[in-house]
Amino acid sequence: MTDDTVTDDTMTDGTATDGTVTDALSAGDDARAAVAEAPLTERLEAILLIIEEPHSLVSLAAAVGAPVPAVRQAIATLVDDYDGRGRGPRRGFELREVGGGWRLYVREDYDDLVADFVGGQAPARLSQAALETLSVIAYKQPVTRSQVASIRAVNVDSVVRTLVGRGLITELFQDSETGAINYGTTDLLLQNLGINSLDELPPISPLLDDGADGFDERIAR
Repeated sequence: MTDDTVTDDTMTDGTATDGTVTDALSAGDDARAAVAEAPLTERLEAILLIIEEPHSLVSLAAAVGAPVPAVRQAIATLVDDYDGRGRGPRRGFELREVGGGWRLYVREDYDDLVADFVGGQAPARLSQAALETLSVIAYKQPVTRSQVASIRAVNVDSVVRTLVGRGLITELFQDSETGAINYGTTDLLLQNLGINSLDELPPISPLLDDGADGFDERIAR
């Protein structure tokens, strides 16, 4: 006889249900629990390494799931550590408060070193996305990433990082109200374009469709 009995370890379609999915979910929960129990300074470092704009203590506390006073103390510990007042040597980067927020920066002593390194990288062609983003910044500067993203209708975070890394754009200032960083172009861009100032950029309005095409025909109707 044919045994049509479905065991607990087999779905009706023959797919094994040996607990693999449950085990994966459990492993994910265990990993998150391990992160939550990790030292606060390590959790903060993980966030600080990837943010591109200064974040307030409140924002950082929300990101790592810790009270603001504890985050304030952990930030102070990291500052001392990076400045060489902890157990290790002074680092080539520092944790700096700018505009009420915290972010990692290259230590000022090494600005020239980093600039030489970035400038000495072999040039590579920019992608279409990078060219479009660079054009928006060139014509709209000073402009924030969110404003560029709104104009292009796509996320521009990685493209902006690329343009900063190539030395074509730079951080001009931080908005005192929103904390957003405003970007502008650099002299390197002018050199690459072969112009002396942004005033020599071609007017953008003639390149845009002003909707005039067909206007006379519509009026005639």
